Amino acid sequence: MKTCDLAIIGGGPAGLAAAIGARKAGVENILILERDSRLGGILNQCIHSGFGLHTFQEELTGPEYAARFVEEVQQLGIECLCNAMVLDLAADKTLTIIHPERGIFTLHPKAVILAMGCRERPRGALNIPGHRPAGIYTAGTAQYLVNLEGKMPGRECVILGSGDIGLIMARRMTLEGAKVKVVAELMPYSGGLKRNIVQCLEDFDIPLKLSHTVVNIHGKERLTGVTLARVENGVPVPGTEEYIPCDTLLLSCGLIPENELSRGAGVDLSPVTNGPVVNDSLETSIPGVFAAGNVLHVHDLVDYVSQEAEAAGQSAAAYLAQAGQKKAGEIPVRCGSGIRYTVPQKIRLESRIENVTLRLRVDGVYQNKRLSVWAGENRIYSKKRRALAPGEMETIKLPGKTIPDWTSVECLRVELEEI
Repeated sequence: MKTCDLAIIGGGPAGLAAAIGARKAGVENILILERDSRLGGILNQCIHSGFGLHTFQEELTGPEYAARFVEEVQQLGIECLCNAMVLDLAADKTLTIIHPERGIFTLHPKAVILAMGCRERPRGALNIPGHRPAGIYTAGTAQYLVNLEGKMPGRECVILGSGDIGLIMARRMTLEGAKVKVVAELMPYSGGLKRNIVQCLEDFDIPLKLSHTVVNIHGKERLTGVTLARVENGVPVPGTEEYIPCDTLLLSCGLIPENELSRGAGVDLSPVTNGPVVNDSLETSIPGVFAAGNVLHVHDLVDYVSQEAEAAGQSAAAYLAQAGQKKAGEIPVRCGSGIRYTVPQKIRLESRIENVTLRLRVDGVYQNKRLSVWAGENRIYSKKRRALAPGEMETIKLPGKTIPDWTSVECLRVELEEI
Protein backbone atom coordinates (compact mmCIF):
# COMPACT_ATOMS: atom_id res chain seq x y z
CA MET A 1 0.00 0.00 0.00
CA LYS A 2 1.29 3.42 -1.00
CA THR A 3 0.79 6.57 1.06
CA CYS A 4 0.58 10.29 0.42
CA ASP A 5 -0.52 13.34 2.35
CA LEU A 6 -3.37 14.40 0.04
CA ALA A 7 -5.13 12.54 -2.76
CA ILE A 8 -7.44 14.45 -5.08
CA ILE A 9 -9.95 12.39 -7.06
CA GLY A 10 -10.54 14.19 -10.33
CA GLY A 11 -8.31 16.34 -12.53
CA GLY A 12 -10.92 18.78 -13.80
CA PRO A 13 -11.25 22.43 -12.78
CA ALA A 14 -12.10 21.53 -9.18
CA GLY A 15 -9.27 19.04 -8.72
CA LEU A 16 -6.69 21.35 -10.27
CA ALA A 17 -7.69 24.36 -8.17
CA ALA A 18 -7.81 22.21 -5.01
CA ALA A 19 -4.29 20.93 -5.65
CA ILE A 20 -2.99 24.46 -6.19
CA GLY A 21 -4.71 25.71 -3.04
CA ALA A 22 -3.28 22.86 -0.97
CA ARG A 23 0.27 23.26 -2.33
CA LYS A 24 0.29 27.01 -1.67
CA ALA A 25 -0.92 26.25 1.87
CA GLY A 26 2.09 24.03 2.48
CA VAL A 27 1.12 20.48 1.48
CA GLU A 28 4.03 18.84 -0.35
CA ASN A 29 2.96 15.26 -1.09
CA ILE A 30 -0.10 15.66 -3.36
CA LEU A 31 -1.43 13.22 -5.98
CA ILE A 32 -4.14 14.06 -8.52
CA LEU A 33 -5.98 11.00 -9.85
CA GLU A 34 -7.69 11.51 -13.23
CA ARG A 35 -9.53 8.77 -15.12
CA ASP A 36 -9.17 10.52 -18.51
CA SER A 37 -5.97 10.55 -20.56
CA ARG A 38 -5.37 14.26 -19.82
CA LEU A 39 -6.18 16.88 -17.23
CA GLY A 40 -8.88 19.52 -17.66
CA GLY A 41 -12.07 17.51 -17.31
CA ILE A 42 -15.19 18.66 -19.12
CA LEU A 43 -13.56 21.99 -20.01
CA ASN A 44 -11.63 20.28 -22.81
CA GLN A 45 -14.82 19.99 -24.88
CA CYS A 46 -16.25 23.41 -23.96
CA ILE A 47 -14.73 25.42 -26.81
CA HIS A 48 -17.14 28.36 -26.39
CA SER A 49 -16.00 31.51 -24.60
CA GLY A 50 -17.30 32.94 -21.32
CA PHE A 51 -14.96 31.31 -18.81
CA GLY A 52 -12.62 33.18 -16.48
CA LEU A 53 -14.40 36.52 -16.18
CA HIS A 54 -14.23 36.37 -12.37
CA THR A 55 -10.93 34.52 -12.02
CA PHE A 56 -8.81 36.21 -14.68
CA GLN A 57 -10.97 39.24 -15.59
CA GLU A 58 -10.93 38.15 -19.22
CA GLU A 59 -13.03 35.92 -21.44
CA LEU A 60 -11.51 32.51 -22.18
CA THR A 61 -12.63 29.27 -23.81
CA GLY A 62 -12.86 26.14 -21.69
CA PRO A 63 -9.55 24.66 -22.90
CA GLU A 64 -7.80 28.01 -22.35
CA TYR A 65 -9.16 28.25 -18.81
CA ALA A 66 -8.11 24.68 -18.00
CA ALA A 67 -4.67 25.19 -19.55
CA ARG A 68 -3.85 27.98 -17.11
CA PHE A 69 -4.52 25.72 -14.14
CA VAL A 70 -2.73 22.74 -15.71
CA GLU A 71 0.32 24.94 -16.31
CA GLU A 72 0.33 26.13 -12.69
CA VAL A 73 -0.02 22.57 -11.40
CA GLN A 74 3.00 21.59 -13.48
CA GLN A 75 5.02 24.61 -12.33
CA LEU A 76 4.29 23.72 -8.70
CA GLY A 77 5.52 20.17 -9.31
CA ILE A 78 2.25 18.49 -8.25
CA GLU A 79 2.16 14.82 -9.22
CA CYS A 80 -0.68 13.72 -11.51
CA LEU A 81 -1.68 10.21 -12.55
CA CYS A 82 -3.94 10.11 -15.62
CA ASN A 83 -5.85 7.04 -16.87
CA ALA A 84 -6.31 6.18 -13.18
CA MET A 85 -9.79 5.05 -12.18
CA VAL A 86 -10.61 5.08 -8.46
CA LEU A 87 -12.71 1.97 -7.86
CA ASP A 88 -13.37 2.40 -4.16
CA LEU A 89 -13.04 4.86 -1.30
CA ALA A 90 -13.12 3.25 2.13
CA ALA A 91 -14.23 4.92 5.34
CA ASP A 92 -10.59 5.04 6.50
CA LYS A 93 -9.72 6.97 3.30
CA THR A 94 -8.03 3.99 1.59
CA LEU A 95 -8.36 4.23 -2.20
CA THR A 96 -8.45 1.28 -4.58
CA ILE A 97 -7.18 2.36 -8.00
CA ILE A 98 -6.79 0.68 -11.37
CA HIS A 99 -4.26 1.89 -13.94
CA PRO A 100 -3.31 0.37 -17.33
CA GLU A 101 0.39 0.20 -16.43
CA ARG A 102 0.37 -0.09 -12.64
CA GLY A 103 -2.56 -2.47 -12.45
CA ILE A 104 -4.72 -2.45 -9.32
CA PHE A 105 -3.14 -0.85 -6.27
CA THR A 106 -4.20 0.80 -3.03
CA LEU A 107 -3.36 4.23 -1.71
CA HIS A 108 -3.80 5.44 1.85
CA PRO A 109 -3.71 9.25 1.96
CA LYS A 110 -4.00 11.29 5.14
CA ALA A 111 -6.68 13.45 3.49
CA VAL A 112 -8.86 13.19 0.38
CA ILE A 113 -10.58 15.82 -1.76
CA LEU A 114 -13.55 14.64 -3.81
CA ALA A 115 -13.57 16.48 -7.16
CA MET A 116 -15.25 13.97 -9.50
CA GLY A 117 -17.65 16.46 -11.08
CA CYS A 118 -21.10 15.46 -12.30
CA ARG A 119 -22.88 13.56 -15.07
CA GLU A 120 -25.95 14.22 -17.18
CA ARG A 121 -29.36 12.76 -16.44
CA PRO A 122 -29.99 10.15 -19.19
CA ARG A 123 -33.19 9.28 -21.01
CA GLY A 124 -33.79 6.30 -18.73
CA ALA A 125 -34.30 8.67 -15.79
CA LEU A 126 -36.87 10.79 -17.66
CA ASN A 127 -39.56 8.15 -18.37
CA ILE A 128 -40.20 9.31 -21.94
CA PRO A 129 -42.34 6.74 -23.83
CA GLY A 130 -41.48 5.51 -27.30
CA HIS A 131 -38.95 3.31 -29.06
CA ARG A 132 -35.19 3.58 -28.72
CA PRO A 133 -34.13 4.92 -32.15
CA ALA A 134 -30.77 6.39 -33.10
CA GLY A 135 -30.58 10.15 -32.78
CA ILE A 136 -31.14 10.66 -29.04
CA TYR A 137 -28.18 12.11 -27.15
CA THR A 138 -27.47 13.97 -23.97
CA ALA A 139 -26.36 17.52 -24.74
CA GLY A 140 -22.89 16.85 -23.36
CA THR A 141 -22.44 13.81 -25.60
CA ALA A 142 -23.46 15.87 -28.61
CA GLN A 143 -21.00 18.55 -27.52
CA TYR A 144 -18.21 15.96 -27.38
CA LEU A 145 -19.10 14.63 -30.84
CA VAL A 146 -19.21 18.07 -32.47
CA ASN A 147 -16.30 19.77 -30.72
CA LEU A 148 -13.79 16.94 -30.29
CA GLU A 149 -14.77 14.32 -32.86
CA GLY A 150 -15.94 16.65 -35.62
CA LYS A 151 -19.16 14.68 -36.13
CA MET A 152 -22.68 16.08 -36.41
CA PRO A 153 -25.40 14.17 -34.50
CA GLY A 154 -28.08 15.33 -36.95
CA ARG A 155 -29.51 18.17 -39.00
CA GLU A 156 -32.96 18.84 -37.54
CA CYS A 157 -32.87 19.09 -33.79
CA VAL A 158 -35.20 19.41 -30.80
CA ILE A 159 -33.69 20.11 -27.38
CA LEU A 160 -35.45 19.01 -24.19
CA GLY A 161 -34.40 21.04 -21.15
CA SER A 162 -33.00 24.55 -20.95
CA GLY A 163 -29.92 23.88 -18.85
CA ASP A 164 -26.79 25.78 -19.80
CA ILE A 165 -25.32 22.89 -21.84
CA GLY A 166 -28.56 22.56 -23.80
CA LEU A 167 -28.67 26.29 -24.51
CA ILE A 168 -25.03 26.34 -25.61
CA MET A 169 -25.60 23.33 -27.87
CA ALA A 170 -28.59 25.05 -29.47
CA ARG A 171 -26.21 27.77 -30.62
CA ARG A 172 -23.45 25.30 -31.51
CA MET A 173 -25.70 23.12 -33.66
CA THR A 174 -27.03 26.22 -35.42
CA LEU A 175 -23.53 27.50 -36.16
CA GLU A 176 -22.66 24.08 -37.63
CA GLY A 177 -25.59 24.28 -40.04
CA ALA A 178 -28.28 22.33 -38.21
CA LYS A 179 -31.83 23.61 -37.68
CA VAL A 180 -32.87 23.76 -34.02
CA LYS A 181 -36.67 23.59 -34.14
CA VAL A 182 -37.39 24.35 -30.49
CA VAL A 183 -36.05 24.16 -26.93
CA ALA A 184 -38.69 22.71 -24.60
CA GLU A 185 -38.54 23.19 -20.82
CA LEU A 186 -40.67 21.29 -18.31
CA MET A 187 -40.54 24.05 -15.70
CA PRO A 188 -42.19 27.48 -16.08
CA TYR A 189 -38.72 29.05 -16.03
CA SER A 190 -35.39 28.29 -17.69
CA GLY A 191 -32.72 26.38 -15.81
CA GLY A 192 -29.88 28.25 -17.51
CA LEU A 193 -28.15 31.57 -17.09
CA LYS A 194 -29.95 34.62 -18.44
CA ARG A 195 -26.96 35.51 -20.62
CA ASN A 196 -27.11 32.07 -22.28
CA ILE A 197 -30.82 32.46 -23.02
CA VAL A 198 -30.08 35.74 -24.78
CA GLN A 199 -26.87 34.77 -26.57
CA CYS A 200 -27.81 31.20 -27.53
CA LEU A 201 -31.57 31.38 -28.22
CA GLU A 202 -32.79 34.92 -28.70
CA ASP A 203 -29.84 35.97 -30.87
CA PHE A 204 -30.56 33.03 -33.22
CA ASP A 205 -34.39 33.21 -33.11
CA ILE A 206 -34.65 29.77 -31.53
CA PRO A 207 -38.02 29.40 -29.76
CA LEU A 208 -38.14 28.45 -26.06
CA LYS A 209 -41.33 26.74 -24.90
CA LEU A 210 -41.68 26.80 -21.13
CA SER A 211 -43.97 24.33 -19.31
CA HIS A 212 -43.60 21.87 -22.20
CA THR A 213 -42.11 18.39 -22.43
CA VAL A 214 -41.69 15.48 -24.84
CA VAL A 215 -44.53 12.99 -24.43
CA ASN A 216 -43.68 10.67 -27.32
CA ILE A 217 -40.74 9.67 -29.47
CA HIS A 218 -41.34 8.56 -33.06
CA GLY A 219 -39.24 6.28 -35.20
CA LYS A 220 -37.73 2.82 -34.73
CA GLU A 221 -34.38 2.72 -36.49
CA ARG A 222 -33.84 6.49 -36.62
CA LEU A 223 -35.68 9.29 -34.84
CA THR A 224 -38.29 10.83 -37.13
CA GLY A 225 -39.97 13.25 -34.74
CA VAL A 226 -41.20 14.01 -31.24
CA THR A 227 -44.52 15.05 -29.74
CA LEU A 228 -44.52 18.00 -27.35
CA ALA A 229 -47.31 18.85 -24.92
CA ARG A 230 -47.94 21.62 -22.43
CA VAL A 231 -47.53 20.68 -18.78
CA GLU A 232 -49.57 21.83 -15.79
CA ASN A 233 -48.74 20.70 -12.24
CA GLY A 234 -46.27 18.21 -13.70
CA VAL A 235 -48.88 16.50 -15.91
CA PRO A 236 -49.21 16.83 -19.72
CA VAL A 237 -52.43 18.57 -20.75
CA PRO A 238 -54.54 16.49 -23.20
CA GLY A 239 -55.24 18.29 -26.45
CA THR A 240 -52.05 20.37 -26.40
CA GLU A 241 -49.91 17.82 -28.27
CA GLU A 242 -47.78 19.08 -31.15
CA TYR A 243 -45.79 16.84 -33.51
CA ILE A 244 -42.38 18.20 -34.54
CA PRO A 245 -40.40 16.32 -37.23
CA CYS A 246 -36.70 15.98 -36.39
CA ASP A 247 -33.81 13.53 -36.62
CA THR A 248 -32.09 14.48 -33.35
CA LEU A 249 -33.23 14.94 -29.75
CA LEU A 250 -30.78 16.42 -27.28
CA LEU A 251 -31.48 15.98 -23.57
CA SER A 252 -30.39 18.75 -21.20
CA CYS A 253 -32.45 17.74 -18.19
CA GLY A 254 -30.16 18.28 -15.27
CA LEU A 255 -26.82 17.20 -13.84
CA ILE A 256 -26.19 14.65 -11.11
CA PRO A 257 -23.07 14.82 -8.86
CA GLU A 258 -20.83 11.75 -9.26
CA ASN A 259 -21.11 10.37 -5.75
CA GLU A 260 -20.89 6.59 -6.03
CA LEU A 261 -17.50 6.67 -4.28
CA SER A 262 -18.84 9.03 -1.60
CA ARG A 263 -21.87 6.83 -0.98
CA GLY A 264 -19.74 3.70 -0.77
CA ALA A 265 -17.50 5.31 1.84
CA GLY A 266 -20.49 6.25 3.98
CA VAL A 267 -20.36 10.01 3.39
CA ASP A 268 -23.61 11.72 4.35
CA LEU A 269 -25.34 12.98 1.18
CA SER A 270 -27.90 15.75 0.80
CA PRO A 271 -31.23 14.60 -0.73
CA VAL A 272 -31.53 18.02 -2.41
CA THR A 273 -28.09 18.54 -3.98
CA ASN A 274 -27.25 14.80 -4.22
CA GLY A 275 -23.79 15.83 -3.05
CA PRO A 276 -22.05 15.48 0.33
CA VAL A 277 -23.21 17.37 3.40
CA VAL A 278 -20.29 19.62 4.37
CA ASN A 279 -19.33 22.25 6.92
CA ASP A 280 -17.85 25.64 6.06
CA SER A 281 -14.40 24.08 5.63
CA LEU A 282 -15.99 21.84 2.95
CA GLU A 283 -15.26 18.77 5.10
CA THR A 284 -17.73 15.90 4.77
CA SER A 285 -19.07 13.68 7.55
CA ILE A 286 -15.83 11.67 7.33
CA PRO A 287 -12.96 13.61 8.96
CA GLY A 288 -10.26 14.41 6.43
CA VAL A 289 -12.49 13.92 3.38
CA PHE A 290 -13.40 17.16 1.62
CA ALA A 291 -15.55 17.91 -1.43
CA ALA A 292 -15.66 20.76 -3.94
CA GLY A 293 -17.04 21.63 -7.35
CA ASN A 294 -19.89 19.90 -9.11
CA VAL A 295 -19.51 16.74 -7.04
CA LEU A 296 -20.68 18.86 -4.10
CA HIS A 297 -23.43 20.81 -5.88
CA VAL A 298 -23.92 21.83 -9.49
CA HIS A 299 -22.44 25.26 -10.21
CA ASP A 300 -23.38 27.67 -12.97
CA LEU A 301 -19.89 29.21 -13.40
CA VAL A 302 -16.56 27.39 -13.43
CA ASP A 303 -15.02 30.43 -11.71
CA TYR A 304 -17.05 29.57 -8.61
CA VAL A 305 -15.90 25.95 -8.86
CA SER A 306 -12.27 27.12 -8.81
CA GLN A 307 -12.83 29.44 -5.84
CA GLU A 308 -14.59 26.74 -3.86
CA ALA A 309 -12.01 24.07 -4.71
CA GLU A 310 -9.09 26.30 -3.77
CA ALA A 311 -10.75 26.81 -0.38
CA ALA A 312 -11.14 23.02 -0.05
CA GLY A 313 -7.42 22.61 -0.72
CA GLN A 314 -6.60 25.16 1.96
CA SER A 315 -8.94 23.40 4.39
CA ALA A 316 -7.28 20.05 3.67
CA ALA A 317 -3.91 21.65 4.39
CA ALA A 318 -5.21 22.99 7.71
CA TYR A 319 -6.56 19.53 8.57
CA LEU A 320 -3.19 17.93 7.89
CA ALA A 321 -1.40 20.56 9.96
CA GLN A 322 -3.80 20.16 12.89
CA ALA A 323 -4.30 16.39 12.75
CA GLY A 324 -5.35 14.98 16.09
CA GLN A 325 -6.68 18.21 17.52
CA LYS A 326 -10.17 17.99 18.98
CA LYS A 327 -12.73 20.08 17.13
CA ALA A 328 -15.48 22.25 18.52
CA GLY A 329 -19.10 21.62 17.55
CA GLU A 330 -21.11 22.71 14.52
CA ILE A 331 -24.41 24.49 14.03
CA PRO A 332 -26.74 23.66 11.14
CA VAL A 333 -27.80 26.02 8.35
CA ARG A 334 -31.55 25.79 7.66
CA CYS A 335 -33.42 26.74 4.51
CA GLY A 336 -36.29 29.12 5.11
CA SER A 337 -38.93 30.48 2.74
CA GLY A 338 -37.85 30.50 -0.92
CA ILE A 339 -34.50 28.74 -0.43
CA ARG A 340 -33.95 25.35 -2.07
CA TYR A 341 -30.55 24.54 -0.56
CA THR A 342 -27.41 26.04 0.91
CA VAL A 343 -23.79 24.88 0.86
CA PRO A 344 -22.33 24.46 3.42
CA GLN A 345 -25.05 22.89 5.53
CA LYS A 346 -23.10 23.34 8.78
CA ILE A 347 -20.90 26.03 10.31
CA ARG A 348 -18.05 25.20 12.70
CA LEU A 349 -18.13 27.01 16.03
CA GLU A 350 -14.51 28.07 15.56
CA SER A 351 -15.57 29.96 12.41
CA ARG A 352 -16.88 32.84 14.50
CA ILE A 353 -13.67 34.72 13.74
CA GLU A 354 -13.46 33.72 10.07
CA ASN A 355 -15.29 34.82 6.95
CA VAL A 356 -17.94 32.28 5.94
CA THR A 357 -19.17 31.87 2.36
CA LEU A 358 -22.66 30.48 1.77
CA ARG A 359 -23.76 29.44 -1.72
CA LEU A 360 -27.43 28.79 -2.38
CA ARG A 361 -30.20 28.48 -4.93
CA VAL A 362 -33.76 29.69 -4.64
CA ASP A 363 -36.72 27.40 -5.35
CA GLY A 364 -38.48 29.60 -7.91
CA VAL A 365 -38.45 32.89 -9.79
CA TYR A 366 -38.74 35.89 -7.46
CA GLN A 367 -38.61 39.66 -7.82
CA ASN A 368 -37.98 42.42 -5.30
CA LYS A 369 -37.06 40.26 -2.31
CA ARG A 370 -34.74 40.61 0.66
CA LEU A 371 -32.20 37.81 1.07
CA SER A 372 -31.61 37.43 4.80
CA VAL A 373 -29.64 35.29 7.23
CA TRP A 374 -30.93 34.94 10.77
CA ALA A 375 -29.10 33.71 13.87
CA GLY A 376 -31.94 33.02 16.23
CA GLU A 377 -33.86 36.32 16.46
CA ASN A 378 -31.00 38.40 15.05
CA ARG A 379 -30.74 39.20 11.36
CA ILE A 380 -26.99 39.07 10.64
CA TYR A 381 -27.17 39.58 6.85
CA SER A 382 -29.59 41.36 4.57
CA LYS A 383 -29.45 42.31 0.91
CA LYS A 384 -32.18 43.48 -1.45
CA ARG A 385 -32.43 41.59 -4.72
CA ARG A 386 -34.42 42.75 -7.72
CA ALA A 387 -34.55 39.31 -9.35
CA LEU A 388 -33.70 35.75 -8.33
CA ALA A 389 -34.02 32.51 -10.30
CA PRO A 390 -33.04 28.85 -9.73
CA GLY A 391 -30.59 28.99 -12.64
CA GLU A 392 -28.47 31.66 -10.94
CA MET A 393 -26.48 30.60 -7.89
CA GLU A 394 -26.38 33.18 -5.09
CA THR A 395 -23.38 33.84 -2.84
CA ILE A 396 -23.48 35.27 0.69
CA LYS A 397 -20.28 36.28 2.46
CA LEU A 398 -20.63 36.59 6.22
CA PRO A 399 -17.74 38.59 7.69
CA GLY A 400 -15.83 37.26 10.68
CA LYS A 401 -17.16 38.03 14.17
CA THR A 402 -20.69 38.48 12.80
CA ILE A 403 -21.92 36.55 15.84
CA PRO A 404 -19.92 37.17 19.03
CA ASP A 405 -21.06 33.91 20.65
CA TRP A 406 -21.88 31.02 18.33
CA THR A 407 -22.64 28.75 21.28
CA SER A 408 -25.86 30.63 21.97
CA VAL A 409 -27.17 30.02 18.42
CA GLU A 410 -29.09 26.83 17.60
CA CYS A 411 -28.96 27.32 13.83
CA LEU A 412 -28.60 29.82 11.02
CA ARG A 413 -31.67 30.36 8.84
CA VAL A 414 -31.49 31.64 5.26
CA GLU A 415 -34.73 32.93 3.73
CA LEU A 416 -36.37 35.34 1.32
CA GLU A 417 -38.49 38.12 2.79
CA GLU A 418 -40.77 40.78 1.44
CA ILE A 419 -39.20 44.20 1.13
